Amino acid sequence: RTLASQNYQVFVEVTPHPVLMGAMNDTLEEVAQEAGPGSVPAAVCGTLRRDDGGTTRLVTSLAEAFVNGAPVNWTSVLPVGERIELPTYAFQHEQFWPPAAGPALGGDAVSLGLGAVGHPLLGAAVELAGGTGVVCTGRLSVRTHPWLGDHVVGGVVLLPGTGFVEMVVRAGDQVGCGLLEELTLQAPLIFPADGGGVQVQVVVADADEDGRRMVEVFSRPDAADAQQGWAQHASGVVAPSEGSAVAEEDFAVWPPRGATAVDVSGMYESLADTPYGYGPAFQGLRAVWRRGEDLFAEVALPESVAQEAG
Repeated sequence: RTLASQNYQVFVEVTPHPVLMGAMNDTLEEVAQEAGPGSVPAAVCGTLRRDDGGTTRLVTSLAEAFVNGAPVNWTSVLPVGERIELPTYAFQHEQFWPPAAGPALGGDAVSLGLGAVGHPLLGAAVELAGGTGVVCTGRLSVRTHPWLGDHVVGGVVLLPGTGFVEMVVRAGDQVGCGLLEELTLQAPLIFPADGGGVQVQVVVADADEDGRRMVEVFSRPDAADAQQGWAQHASGVVAPSEGSAVAEEDFAVWPPRGATAVDVSGMYESLADTPYGYGPAFQGLRAVWRRGEDLFAEVALPESVAQEAG
């Protein structure tokens, strides 16, 4: 009690088995209460314990004394190793890891005899000899496209359906067919669990008499050997955008006339009990309207990923 009243703040019981720490803690708490509101009891630390007398216990006890304000000469206690200062502010749960290296937008495709596409999902294109079509190629992985990790179904990372749409639309633009008339998804594109990548090809056939072109999407893992074939994931039709059947009057007024609002509040929370796992990058649905069999939706890229979007 006398030492505590003289502002001693750390007490160390030096013994192979502490027996006074409990009584000392009770006494120091009484002293703090008598000192008035805001007073903090002095700390009590040990050195060794019964059946726990090794180096680890001693260093742990020194650490307990250190965090309570006792000066410890760590260079003598731990002569080998590196001391790293802790931050002096509370952790804010904000990540400061450098962003993963993104995909090369085009790279040096020209020097390889290819045409640069300059798209985050497709990097190069080659026109097949004889005018029989165009092939757009790219490479996708969770490491180069971290946002893909936010689209999980049944515990595995899949390329979202909108990813297929985006690639097919870009391949159509490459050949002057800006309208995606139809797209059928045939098989999911699953990313390897080890974070490896997949090679992607979007094959656009030659145009028919109306200017329409068949389009197909294929992939295979990076580690695939020459004997492993390409898996087909989607097929569809792209056409010149002139004469588009899209009714522009549907978008002259927003929300569309005659459409009824659909309640989407709590939608992502309700999906937590389903096989669908949508992370922050895929939680962009803002509003939905229904008119007959047609759905109209507002989707906005969340601010947390918008700055890094290609």
